[in-house]
Amino acid sequence: MVSDGDNLRAKKWFLWGMLLAWIPSLPVLFAMTRTFRGISEQKATGFGAVAAGFVEAFLTTGLTVTVAAEITAIVLLMRSLSKERPARGFISVLSVGWSALMLILFGTFVWLYFIRMPHP
Repeated sequence: MVSDGDNLRAKKWFLWGMLLAWIPSLPVLFAMTRTFRGISEQKATGFGAVAAGFVEAFLTTGLTVTVAAEITAIVLLMRSLSKERPARGFISVLSVGWSALMLILFGTFVWLYFIRMPHP
């Protein structure tokens, strides 16, 4: 049996985890639309053009804030899992997956920008 205090704490962890998991995605989604619009206007193609747009979005958002928010979201969402609330658990697992994907994309595009792309 789960006490009301534990349920309230899990609900709070869930809400904060959802907020931290999805808020850093908004600037990325905005930058994606700008990137693809710029690519279509300039007829630019290739992975470098797309990677530069994503890196710009992550640098705009902030390196530390994105990583800290996603890691904190994963921890909070994993703590909020409970067998009594399967819908919350499903959304938590989905959000944890999204946060992990964001961290992977973040690392990949930062690596591409700083290591793989030629700089003048």
